[in-house]
Amino acid sequence: MVSKVSRAKIRAKKHRRLRNHIVGTAAKPRLAVFRSNNHMYAQIIDDTVGNTLVSASTLQADVKADLSKTNDVAAAAKLGTVIGKKAVEAGIEEVIFDRGGFIYQGKIQALADAAREAGLKF
Repeated sequence: MVSKVSRAKIRAKKHRRLRNHIVGTAAKPRLAVFRSNNHMYAQIIDDTVGNTLVSASTLQADVKADLSKTNDVAAAAKLGTVIGKKAVEAGIEEVIFDRGGFIYQGKIQALADAAREAGLKF
């Protein structure tokens, strides 16, 4: 019988490979993105000390209020705008984008584009 590796394990392996090359510093923290079947999460992390500087998700009341669904491209774009604005308010302008092993299209791309429009550079 043929055994097939789950998509979640494949994504986790891709993410581990990516993380060998991506490290967030105090000057240029890492924008980490995770999406589940129902929600999306974004964090800006300083890996040198292991602190989350800014975070946002579609679970938050202010983000969820404007959305009809929390798992589509529109929700990802809204989340990108929110994380971008929070980062600029916290004094963060440049980040390294960590797509979390996900393919850069659809929701991940919409979040990244919205964060760029909100003022982040990566």
